[in-house]
Parts: sequence; structure tokens; C-alpha cells
Amino acid sequence: MSGSTFGVLFRVTNFGESHGPAVGCVIDGCPPGMALAEADIQPELDRRRPGTSRHVTQRNEPDAVEIVSGVYEGLTTGTPICLLIRNQDARSKDYANLLDTFRPGHADYAYWRKYGVRDPRGGGRSSARLTAPMVAAGAVARKWLRERHGTTFTGWMSALGEIEIPFEGTEHIAHNPFFAANASLIERLEAHMDTLRRAGDSCGARIEVQARQVPAGLGEPLFDKLDADIAYAMMGINAVKAVEIGSGFGAVRERGSEHGDELTPAGFASNHAGGTLGGISTGQDLVVRIAVKPTSSIRLPRRSIDRAGRATVVQTLGRHDPCVGIRATPVAEAMLALVVMDHALRHRAQCGDVALPLPPIPGAAPGT
Repeated sequence: MSGSTFGVLFRVTNFGESHGPAVGCVIDGCPPGMALAEADIQPELDRRRPGTSRHVTQRNEPDAVEIVSGVYEGLTTGTPICLLIRNQDARSKDYANLLDTFRPGHADYAYWRKYGVRDPRGGGRSSARLTAPMVAAGAVARKWLRERHGTTFTGWMSALGEIEIPFEGTEHIAHNPFFAANASLIERLEAHMDTLRRAGDSCGARIEVQARQVPAGLGEPLFDKLDADIAYAMMGINAVKAVEIGSGFGAVRERGSEHGDELTPAGFASNHAGGTLGGISTGQDLVVRIAVKPTSSIRLPRRSIDRAGRATVVQTLGRHDPCVGIRATPVAEAMLALVVMDHALRHRAQCGDVALPLPPIPGAAPGT
């Protein structure tokens, strides 16, 4: 299967299936000499892993990462880093009824039409389980970027279904199961999820992720624009159906006198562009939002067909997220980190000797 490798200089090849022995990735291009251990990666996997609250799938995976290669005496060697995450709580019998049928809204039908064969267990290769290796690879990128440039990544849920979640502060994100930057709406969000779970239905979500202290100059002017690669990465996340950068679709309502971010000696006056101009980073915060569709695997009976084209009804059993967007925040952070990491190495390769006579203009304040 092609399409399993992401990046140019920092290349991540993803492997495995939802109910196979393991999932994992191989990172090629990580600079040598960086201290790296499982403890640097595991906290990010713990944020993403299933079974952490009653609002997500109860598949109980420890998601313990193993560094198989590319590290010697605690330092990266510059050779491929293999990260392995063993599957320990797969329940394949839950998917026996899907061998000859297709879940509406799921990749089942498209996979069968493309390959003529598919692994129905947990969605096989199309499962959101395959985001775990990308979160692991993202943790490696995040460490290098933080140590080299001071770059940090923060994401939060800004809408759950029809419920808008006002931003109250990043300090709240780690203290609720929704990754919400909010403390006042948590009971309402929990009640909404309980209602969906009892009904056997699902909902979507909107996630916002920001990168701060991003070096200016990342990205290319035409086909390898930084924002284009960010959109490509975000659309590669399971269930993502839309991506906004900066003002996004809100730019339709803005005028040029408002949308164009004015420059002053003290910095940019606003950040409607979301941290990129002409496909190149400005040094401002990168601001990205993604829309995650409702989970396709639901308990409610849905019309479908079997492999012979006959009408049937599909009811998905097993353990599933009523809102896959709840665990999408660490994934979006990781994918943004992978894009920034790759472009940082590409910029260093071509423009590492560029020196300007003036200091860079400071970025706008976060959220402006």
C-alpha cells in the first residue's frame, strides 16, 4: 500500500493494522545527538490512548512505546528510529458481521473497491489506531523543535457537536477529558456525550491547534507552501473533513483593511493569516482548526449493501468513540509538529547561511 510515508527530510513511515500484532513507525532523518528515551514519547501517547474516560472507546491499550532502533547510549544516531506499539486488547470477534458488509460513512466500501480485499477488524489500516505512531513520531519532532527553537504546540477542543466551547485558558486543557480550554462547560459536555452513548449515536468536533515560537522562513513560495503542507497533514488524520488556517472561512466576511495583518516596530498588529504569508512562516503563531466528522461506527441500524450488492442493514457492535474528535487534539498537535520539523530541516539545508541586518519582527500576541 502506497501513501504510508509522510515528510521529505524528516520522513515517517507508518505501519500496522488496528487488530494486528502491533502498530508503529520508522522515522528517517532525525538529526543525531539528541537525547531520546521512551519517557520522552510516552506522555504524548498517554494523552491519546483509548480507555481514559467513559466518553471514549473502552479498548484498554497501554500504548507502551518501544524504541527498536536509531538510539545508542541514549542519543539519536541519525539512522532510522523504529517505534513499536503492541496491540494488546483487540477484540476481533466484534467485527465478524462486517466481513461481507460496509459501514455507512466508513472506509469499508472504498477500501474494498480499491484493493478487492480488506481487513474488517477494527477498520484495519483505516482505523484511527494508526494515529498512535504519528503521535509517537510527533513527540520526537516536538523535542527537537523545543530544544533548538523553543517551539511549542498546544491544542484544544473548541466545539463538540453543536456546543461551542469558549476559550477560557490553556490551564484547563489537562484537567478534563475533552481537551477543552474551558472549565465552566464540562458538565454539559459530559451530559451530551452520555446522551449520545445511550442513543447509540455519535457527533463531530472542532479542534484548534497552535504552534508558538515558530522560526520565520519555513515553507516554499509555490507548491510546498507551509500552509499547504499543514492542510495536507491535517486532512491525513482520520475523520477530518475540513481545515482552516488563520481566519479560515471567516476571511470571506473580512475586508482587506481588516484581514491584512499590519506590521509595526513592536510586531504584527494581528494574525488573520495564521502565521504564514505566501506559504512561508512569518514567526507568528501558526493557527490551525480542523473539523472532525461524527464517528461512522455506531450502534444504530443503518442501510447498506453486501459484497453482492444486495440490500442489508448494518449495526456496528464493539467499542467505539461516540466522538472521535475527543482524542484528536494530541494527533493534530503531532501532525503540526511533523510539518514544522520537516520544514525546519529543509530550511536549514537551503537557507541556513541566510543572515539579515535587522532583527525579525516579533509575532502577534497569541490568539490575536
